[in-house]
Amino acid sequence: MRYAPIDKNLFISNRARLVQRLKPGSIAVINSNDIMPTNADASHSFVQNTDLFYLTGIDQEETILVICPDAVEKSHKEVLFIKEAGEDTAIWEGDKYTKTQATAASGIETVYWTREFEKVFKETVFESKAIYLNTNEHVRADVTVETRDTRFLRWCKTTFPLHKYRRLAPIMHELRTVKSELEISLIQRACLITKQAFLRLLDFVRPGVFEFEIEAEIFHEFLKNRSIGPAYPSVIASGLNSCVLHYTKNNRQCLDGELLLIDFGAEYAHYASDVTRTLPVNGRFTDRQRDVYNAVLRIQKAAIKLLRPENTFEDYSKEVGEIVQAELIGLGLLDSGAVKNQPKEMPLYKKYFMHGISHHLGLDVHDYGARRGLFSSGMVVTCEPGIYIREEAIGIRLENDILITEQGPVDLTKEIPIEAEEIETLMRSVKSLS
Repeated sequence: MRYAPIDKNLFISNRARLVQRLKPGSIAVINSNDIMPTNADASHSFVQNTDLFYLTGIDQEETILVICPDAVEKSHKEVLFIKEAGEDTAIWEGDKYTKTQATAASGIETVYWTREFEKVFKETVFESKAIYLNTNEHVRADVTVETRDTRFLRWCKTTFPLHKYRRLAPIMHELRTVKSELEISLIQRACLITKQAFLRLLDFVRPGVFEFEIEAEIFHEFLKNRSIGPAYPSVIASGLNSCVLHYTKNNRQCLDGELLLIDFGAEYAHYASDVTRTLPVNGRFTDRQRDVYNAVLRIQKAAIKLLRPENTFEDYSKEVGEIVQAELIGLGLLDSGAVKNQPKEMPLYKKYFMHGISHHLGLDVHDYGARRGLFSSGMVVTCEPGIYIREEAIGIRLENDILITEQGPVDLTKEIPIEAEEIETLMRSVKSLS
């Protein structure tokens, strides 16, 4: 792996917390992701099922975790199945985990080859009353492509039709919402790699460069720092593209006088960072650009202060909406009289700030976690206000990653420059040295 070894106690602790939430007499099964094919005989790079990684630390295809706390055979209370690497596999694909290496990474003592799964599983499942199966229950998930977990669910219900079946996803969502200290350190490492990439861009961005050239600079810095790459497709949006929320074509030339919105984040050890900065392509904001930029920055600073355990998502979103509304009136984009008579279900500020203010962050960039109810200490969320004025080709978003604690919010991305004056100064200084 590119990343440094992770303390196996993280995964041991995660499994222990899962076991506490399983009903007596149950067995739980989680499968790795598939290697996804392209055309002909090619395939995409492997991306692990984040639930499986959270519980095992194993970063390999054809892996299965079985947890059966009440198993008669003590060695079967937790079992890991991994792909056996034959001679041909070693020649064509390289090394795979040995059983000893899998135990060292996961802390799981009992390891079998995946080809032995059915035999071992049947011995244990008949001792169990209920089977927990895993599915992707993220509210925004696209489940068009069938996963190994989905295929296993179908096989399991056909093979063992009289067992009770339970959903594992709600438990995994609960567990993964609050991050441990080790998880936070991995997210912090991803944020620091993102900082290095941003500093690199301050020297590179100038009129005439193409968005894809900027993307290449980001990718270079990520890989150089032990990341496998972006945690999500980077948004490199200049001019009017900055008003397109999920713009990823990244094929336009950046012109003098325009803004450049960069929404990007490094992955490290599967943990994501998620940062947005907005730059003047020529190194200096116009007066109008600066006014809008500082309005967004004020919104973000006020919003971050609200990220405390005693607050709720609902109250937080409502209060941020009121802050955005006031700033838009100050910028001359909303009329205060019209605001007083606006429909509550569709406030006028949504024309210029149409997305959510925060989402959970962790093993997935839009990580598991409820969007309602109280914040909890240990949650990591983004804070990403924006103002998008299509008629002026001004799109400004600023996004930081925030750890919620009892002592107050902790900005994991505070070292990434964000003040307008600091960005202008850095862009001038690095160019004067080059």
